[in-house]
Amino acid sequence: IALQPEVVLYDEPTTGLDPINCTRINRLIRGLQEALNVTSIVVTHDMHSAFAVSDRMALLHRGEVIAVGPPAQFREPEDSRVADFIHGRAPEYEDVASLLRE
Repeated sequence: IALQPEVVLYDEPTTGLDPINCTRINRLIRGLQEALNVTSIVVTHDMHSAFAVSDRMALLHRGEVIAVGPPAQFREPEDSRVADFIHGRAPEYEDVASLLRE
């Protein structure tokens, strides 16, 4: 930050944090975006944080970008894979044996 970058990368910045500190980190990311006029790239599985810090989002599935757009587009996605990820729905047919094989 001291070198005034144009882009700041964050890798799972809220992983393992309690909800209060997650909110603090999200505010810090947004604050830096505004105060320093930087682009933030945030890699996260935490959808609450993703919605809190994003102007645009992208979702990868097995190495393929399957959705890109504003957060509102992700709230009611047409692609069932996106909806399943956003809402944390695992396929009903999975069992322990199939998970262990993967």
